[in-house]
Amino acid sequence: MNLLARYAESIFWMARYMERAENLARILDVHESFSRDTRGATNWFSIVQLNADEKDFFSRHDRPTAEAVIHYYMFDAQNSNSLLSMLRIARENARALRPWISTEMWTQINVFHNKLLEMSVKDVATQNLSKVCTWIKEECQTHTGITEGTFYRDQGWYFYQMGKYIERADQTTRLLDIKYHTLLPSPADVGSTLDASQWTTVLRSTAGYHAFRRVYPRGMSPTTVAGFMLYNEGFPRSVVMCVRQIDGVLTRMRSRYEMRGGSNAMERVDELLAALLSRPIEAVLRDGLHQYLDWVQLQLSGITTEIAQAFFGVDAPLAVQSQSQ
Repeated sequence: MNLLARYAESIFWMARYMERAENLARILDVHESFSRDTRGATNWFSIVQLNADEKDFFSRHDRPTAEAVIHYYMFDAQNSNSLLSMLRIARENARALRPWISTEMWTQINVFHNKLLEMSVKDVATQNLSKVCTWIKEECQTHTGITEGTFYRDQGWYFYQMGKYIERADQTTRLLDIKYHTLLPSPADVGSTLDASQWTTVLRSTAGYHAFRRVYPRGMSPTTVAGFMLYNEGFPRSVVMCVRQIDGVLTRMRSRYEMRGGSNAMERVDELLAALLSRPIEAVLRDGLHQYLDWVQLQLSGITTEIAQAFFGVDAPLAVQSQSQ
């Protein structure tokens, strides 16, 4: 039982770190575009703020320049939120899972990690950052495709899916938070060409622009974009879609394997889904999107705690601390 629990935890966190790496690449790519406006320095610092890394960042850097922030989130091995650290942890989990995952999954993660190790600061200079971020996103998507096509459908598959969708929901809220909380502090910019361009970039950062245009062929507003990213049930990265997937995975896993654990996690998922579906986007924007996104992130963290306590065979606080945001 303890061995199975350890494998379950490694599968869950391998999925989360691969999803997290893709989303960090998206966030860096978004900021590479946004930093071309007159608030470039502030925009780069917002990544540090978004991850609550101010204290750690300033212990090693004087100012949040583009070069300092890019290095901190690309190559800083002491930063647990850097891409290098994420890939290292994902690879360590994959290595522990060699008896459970396919050879193709292990090979792709291992090669991906080693190629990132070979990169230098020059390779990710500002003018090259978008190209590197595109490569990282494509490698993460390759991992997703290989996993879909080769990972055996047993209990491990369900834990992989839970980890992926919890992380994806969390990261969608963070991308939205960039726009609302940090990137557009001036009311004078609302509705401007700059405003529309930034909303377009936020949608593209989640690969959601074309899907959004299928729903809204003309026009774009904060209400429609935020509502789409939070609530649209046809968009793979919307928060509601991800929470529904978590709910379905937990239900099927407990039913198929007659598991007694997980009831508290299911209750929290049901509560979060009900709260999401009962709140129109207009009310969320009126009352404060940043506060709402913070609340959603806390609920997702609580679900992770309940899953750890039910399935990973260790105390929940230790499970969440060992591998977490």
